[in-house]
Amino acid sequence: MPGYFMGVLHSITDESAFREYQRVAMPILEQYGGKPVIASRDIESSDGDWSPESIVLFEFESGEHARRWYNSPEYQAVVGLRIESTVSNGVFMDVE
Repeated sequence: MPGYFMGVLHSITDESAFREYQRVAMPILEQYGGKPVIASRDIESSDGDWSPESIVLFEFESGEHARRWYNSPEYQAVVGLRIESTVSNGVFMDVE
């Protein structure tokens, strides 16, 4: 069953560092079998106060594969760039 990782971007605090993160993170994601499914900046909240700037959704062979990518030495070496240059969240989603 596929597994997913969703990244939610609320704001960018350092454009240059975030661009560098995007440049180096994508090849690592692909190396671990991740495929982009959705990337959108056209977000409209139907209710509540949740209004992210963008959302990305990546599909992996399984939730285990998604976690393997996230916890890999390669990704852990660059994830700090995202954390330090944005206000963002990431979540794992497993299909049941």
